[in-house]
Amino acid sequence: MQRRSVLKFIVAGLALPASMTVHAAQAVRRVSVDRAGGVTTLVFDFTGPVLANSFSLERPPRVVLDLPRAVLQTSLSGVVLDGTPVTGIRSGITPTGDLRIVMDLDRPGVRAVLRPTPPGGTRLEVQLADALPAVAAAGVVRVPPARASGGAGRDLLVVIDAGHGGKDPGAVGAKGEQEKIVALQIATLLARRVNAQKGYKAKLVRTSDVFIPLRKRAQVAQRLNADLFVSVHADAAPRLTASGASVFALSQAGASSSMARWLADRENGADALGGGLPVGLEQSDAMVAGVLLDMSMNATISTSLDLGHSVLAQLGDVASLHQAKVEQAGFAVLKSAAVPSILVETGFISNVGDCRRLHDTRHQRRIAEAIFAGVDDYFRRLPPPGSLIAARAAADTA
Repeated sequence: MQRRSVLKFIVAGLALPASMTVHAAQAVRRVSVDRAGGVTTLVFDFTGPVLANSFSLERPPRVVLDLPRAVLQTSLSGVVLDGTPVTGIRSGITPTGDLRIVMDLDRPGVRAVLRPTPPGGTRLEVQLADALPAVAAAGVVRVPPARASGGAGRDLLVVIDAGHGGKDPGAVGAKGEQEKIVALQIATLLARRVNAQKGYKAKLVRTSDVFIPLRKRAQVAQRLNADLFVSVHADAAPRLTASGASVFALSQAGASSSMARWLADRENGADALGGGLPVGLEQSDAMVAGVLLDMSMNATISTSLDLGHSVLAQLGDVASLHQAKVEQAGFAVLKSAAVPSILVETGFISNVGDCRRLHDTRHQRRIAEAIFAGVDDYFRRLPPPGSLIAARAAADTA
């Protein structure tokens, strides 16, 4: 038995942020099996949002799925397992009262991957095969809830973070222009645009020139159970000729370019101005850092990348682009396991041309409009269940 792996995932389950906990018991209402391309997928349909913890055991080989505060509302005896690596499936209750589902395997070495699907839905897939792409390692995932606020037709909540602030000016232009001011101006315009659209609601992390630690910015989105977190910036670059807008998502496996790595290191160092160690280096936070690394954030990152591509496409219509693809790096402000998160570099304040445009009110409005257009395009294609956008999409196709 891989004891270290078991303990790791148990700790991850216990150490989840309060905003990720699920208060109402949900039920497994159906279990089905799909086989395609050498991959066996067990599909679990739930009546509502759940938290799923998974780990593997070797002697005998099996995959264990723990579902805190869940109940079984269907029979597992009717699940057809012929032709799959699963020889049996059974359920039980853990000492803490959680539902446990055990899948016995016919051989060791079968990999298991958890995948919540569709985005915003109440379905969990467990994929089993001898070799699976490393897109969502087994661990802790959350099937996101339809964040109800008064029943169907809720507004989608977009949390907008204006980078830097207070004692942290961010990047500084050739004539002393400060990133924190530009970021707040564009973030405020973006919030107004979001609030002007029926079906959306915006929340600004900061509305004035104040310093807020990076981790607390991400926690605002988690606490409010937001649908999206957008961090707005206008950074500097090592080369004064560097220009154009960029969109970033989180990476847990290194930066996608040297520029992405440089920008992430620069942004992550902001908390040092507050008198503490940079985010990710706080020794007292080692347990939380370990949980963040162990958690299966791949589904959230995948959604963030899709959102980012939609936003980047719109930005390309109103500004030059520094990169034609969404980049990834370990931005601390994007480390929310539950909320899709992107960081938008609206331009480089260190570039004379970009700096001039970033201080033009009309250009700021165009940037804000483009960001919202990208967000709206994504959510209209994949509307979260229970939202007004989803209700309208359903009515249009009825």
